[in-house]
Amino acid sequence: MPIIDSETSQVAETVLSAYGIEPASLTQHGGGLINLTLKVVTQNDDAWILQRLHPVFPPAINANIDVVTRYLAERGACTPRLQHTLNDALWVEVDGQYWRVLTFVPGRSFATPPDLIHATAAGKLLGAFHATLAGFSADLPCPRPAVHDPERHRAALIAALATHPTHRLHGEVRKLSGVIANQLAALPALPVTAPRLIHGDPKLSNLLFDAKARPLCLVDLDTLTRAPLPFELGDAFRSWCNLSAEDAPTATFELSLFAAAIAGYAEAAGEFVTATEASAIVPATEIIYLELATRFAADVLNESYFGWDAARFGSHGEHNLCRARNQLLAARALRAQCHDAARIVIRAFQAV
Repeated sequence: MPIIDSETSQVAETVLSAYGIEPASLTQHGGGLINLTLKVVTQNDDAWILQRLHPVFPPAINANIDVVTRYLAERGACTPRLQHTLNDALWVEVDGQYWRVLTFVPGRSFATPPDLIHATAAGKLLGAFHATLAGFSADLPCPRPAVHDPERHRAALIAALATHPTHRLHGEVRKLSGVIANQLAALPALPVTAPRLIHGDPKLSNLLFDAKARPLCLVDLDTLTRAPLPFELGDAFRSWCNLSAEDAPTATFELSLFAAAIAGYAEAAGEFVTATEASAIVPATEIIYLELATRFAADVLNESYFGWDAARFGSHGEHNLCRARNQLLAARALRAQCHDAARIVIRAFQAV
């Protein structure tokens, strides 16, 4: 377990005092790449999650989390709930950094599915999440742009190449940029679909399960937004069906996991998904692999967004280069099986 430095501990205690929480222990929790996440346990064994938001997120997104989780809880769904301070605030600012406290949901998360049972459970969890939020018609208090926008991320990569011409990994990223562009150009255009209220980052590590592989809830809800459903599902399946970690030297797309996950999703979502949305799931998954490769490649040079493992890599750049290559390999693995994957989607939704 990573050690929390004394400065972070002191700030954390200051933040928790605004909630009337006295910590007996603070430990780093989960393996997220963006927000610093700590588990807080009190003398009475009450547990909480304390998070420091990454600067990319405005603190007002906490209002989105507050209203959406309230909506989910009112309908009987398991969900972490944002806590209000003693002064009824949704967050605490310390030295220009924003912190929040959420209820702790005991559960297990995974980087990759341990088995087909977990893949099916993941599909059911995301399908139920989408189906429940289908009735949420209110505007989000803090509207934010959709996460998935391949052209925007492509432009950011081009800008990074222009901004960091002397970076030690510039040549490697330039080669990757060309490969990504060619693979994106070979894909068909996705059909236009109506925006849905989505999680925005449904990678497997953002899903919690109990010890019997039963689905519990989704966490890390900063990315809540309205966007096309195929991109949300593509982001899910690109995470769930690659048995290799995102920073492994090899990558796969496992059709058996995809079949299990899509069956679980179709069962829980029911008629929520239109035929047009279903037809776009497979190409959207490949697009998301390439989009994420683009984002990792840009941060090879920018070295400012994604977290990195200093025990295994020399810098942000080296770690993100490995991640970008991994996503490209997974995209190629899916491309080789795309017709089989499309047939799996058809069968899953026909069975509903």
